[in-house]
Amino acid sequence: MPKVGMAPIRRRQLIDAAISAIHEYGLADATVARIARKAGVSAGIVHHYFDGKNDLLFAAMRSLLEDLRRQAVARLARAHTPRERAYAIIDASFSCDQFSEEVMTAWLALYGSARHSDRLTRILRIYARRLHSNLTSALLPLLGRREAERVAEGTAAMIDGLWLQYALKGGVDPAHPRQMARDYVDAQLAVKARVEA
Repeated sequence: MPKVGMAPIRRRQLIDAAISAIHEYGLADATVARIARKAGVSAGIVHHYFDGKNDLLFAAMRSLLEDLRRQAVARLARAHTPRERAYAIIDASFSCDQFSEEVMTAWLALYGSARHSDRLTRILRIYARRLHSNLTSALLPLLGRREAERVAEGTAAMIDGLWLQYALKGGVDPAHPRQMARDYVDAQLAVKARVEA
């Protein structure tokens, strides 16, 4: 079995430290020195693994997105029906991990910085496309292409809007917004069922 090198472990450690520093100090004051101190390493180590703070922030956002993707994949693997697949995507977005204070603070800071960073904007677009595509795929068997795309767009807006609202209010229990997003999907499916009846 191949040995895991130090690089992936160190990069993960620095990413976690960056997320923690953003939470504690805010994005502007989460300096390389503070991130290094949180990780228990020298600032030179940060520069060894990343091309500066912006590169580390980009890696942190990619890591947050990868965590979200893994949660969605795990939940989708347990889903048996199209509705359950839509719920799995919603539930991943409102998992307890996504509602931790550090993660919420990091997401808010990185979203705010995306306007000034092509790399962050690109990664947010990937997230939006993935969310829309996954929801459309889940809803397609129930609604057909046009309606599935429309409901996917509305569900994605519910997810992002509710997450933002709760992040700004400091909400820590994702059960309520999770249920609201599920209710939206259920309402849209009920409309389709009434039209076809």
